[in-house]
Amino acid sequence: MDLGLSDRVYLVTGGSAGLGFATARALVDDGARVVVCSRAQDKVDRAVADLGADHAVGIAADLADPATPQRLIDTATSTYGRLDGALLSVGGPPPATAAGATDEQWRQAFETVFLGAVRGARTVAAALPDGGAIGLVLSSSVRSPITGLGISNGLRPGLAMVTKDMADEYGPRGVRLVGLLPGRIATDRILELDRGTPQYDGIPLGRYGRPAEFGAVAAFVLSPAASYLTGSLIAVDGGALRCL
Repeated sequence: MDLGLSDRVYLVTGGSAGLGFATARALVDDGARVVVCSRAQDKVDRAVADLGADHAVGIAADLADPATPQRLIDTATSTYGRLDGALLSVGGPPPATAAGATDEQWRQAFETVFLGAVRGARTVAAALPDGGAIGLVLSSSVRSPITGLGISNGLRPGLAMVTKDMADEYGPRGVRLVGLLPGRIATDRILELDRGTPQYDGIPLGRYGRPAEFGAVAAFVLSPAASYLTGSLIAVDGGALRCL
């Protein structure tokens, strides 16, 4: 299936590893070009080298910084002359129960996980042409709480509703927004949370997802092949969510 990604340009935050890098890889493999960012310059440099300098550029930046979204947009337009969409992925908040997390942990997570994503989405959406698309990497905690991740359980559902609200606002301009709800994908964060003990119970496929499997879904969502998909929340979880 031709996704229509050839020569299109996408921003990928959290793009040096995990789900962000897997999405950048899928986009590049289908002919797109990407601007990747993460907080560490050495990781950005490695990601660009892996993706290929002909297809990727990178900057070290934090989505919590209000200046980051415009920096990414400017990098895309100055380097490639266009921008067609973005995958907005931010690191997960620290493990804690909702009651056990400190005020400072809640504030920091709100600034990075929540407000950083909202600011990024609205800034990028305003810069996109008809046919542009934004994918927000959320979590299966949008629909069902995850034990020990109380801050995520509190913030991710709000971002899901922000995604739907912005889909309404930008839809008349032909700009799409979709939320992606990864379950247990074998990223460094999940492996760290598991502390070396995989948790396959409750996953009908009986295994963790591979980052590339998430990346393939995200690349489709961002592509012109998904042109009538907006405001949706798509679980990529091996069937683990039992709710509609």
